[in-house]
Amino acid sequence: MDNEPTAEQRLQSLLARIRAVDNAEGERTRAYLDTLTKPPGSLGRLETLAIQLSAITGQRTPLVSPPGVAVFAADHGVADEGVSAFPQEVTAQMVANFAQGGAAINVFARQIGAQVDVVDVGVASPLALPSVVDAKVRAGTANMVREDAMSQGEALRAIGVGADTVERLAEQGAKSIIVGEMGIANTTASSAMLAALTQAPVATVVGAGTGISSAQQTHKVAVIEQALCARQAHADDPLDVLSKLGGLEMAAMTGAYLAAAAHRLPAIVDGFIATVAALTACRLCPEAHGYLIFGHRSEEPGHATALAALDAEPLLALGMRLGEGSGAALAFPLIQAAASMLSDMATFDKAGVSSSEV
Repeated sequence: MDNEPTAEQRLQSLLARIRAVDNAEGERTRAYLDTLTKPPGSLGRLETLAIQLSAITGQRTPLVSPPGVAVFAADHGVADEGVSAFPQEVTAQMVANFAQGGAAINVFARQIGAQVDVVDVGVASPLALPSVVDAKVRAGTANMVREDAMSQGEALRAIGVGADTVERLAEQGAKSIIVGEMGIANTTASSAMLAALTQAPVATVVGAGTGISSAQQTHKVAVIEQALCARQAHADDPLDVLSKLGGLEMAAMTGAYLAAAAHRLPAIVDGFIATVAALTACRLCPEAHGYLIFGHRSEEPGHATALAALDAEPLLALGMRLGEGSGAALAFPLIQAAASMLSDMATFDKAGVSSSEV
């Protein structure tokens, strides 16, 4: 249809909907926390988290449950360079595992009462799985060593897929968003994007990924350096970096974070790949940062660089490097506890307990 907005117009419309978090409501919650039956500040970061939830939602008693979980899957042409311990076919095989409920994210999602939406945004092989959303923009990215990973138009369409997914989850009643990913070689794409966005040396942001050897890791660094030299992505243009070096699932995650902010929903950020997507979202719209809650610290060395770029401190550090949204799902009970503290904990007056006079 002629009146259908373009992918670029859709992104601009989405960005226009995002407002800064309500810090005034957060400050009111900070004062309210000191009326609860506990010494002021005694619940530490849980109190900080409660304040953030109020600022995000604009409510003193925010709701975060049920969470909506979306896992975006796509393949990467750079896998042809031998940068992963697993062949590209594993992406499609893992998507089938998600659909059957057998992956780690499925287990952890069940534990927190969440359903997992699996979205094919760019798996190389055709899928015939009725429970997987078919939103394929293209069958995997191109090899970024030889050509741009995707066109800017394709990156924008993938961002739209992520935004549409959050719109659907919000319509279904989700009160918070957990975003995960699957894609063989996506730590390579994430490392390349991070190096381009932050100008960090490639060797400092490249890790073992799926479990490669030290020799393979050295090769991975060389591949990324070659891609950075060939693509010449502009550090101050996140869409340029995303389209030249990124992945379709990473673009979808970027769109998901932006849509969560537009809906004033807490978005729980997973590990390395998720944080690079979050960094991309914040470069597109700095106001999105306030809606992000960082779930865990990945063992991938580049995660520390990505977190530092966002001035972020994760809730958990469990030595994980799986992806899928697994660390974010494990962090969710802490977020739920912070919200429950605000709604269920008694004040000194209500409990008849004497407060400190100091």
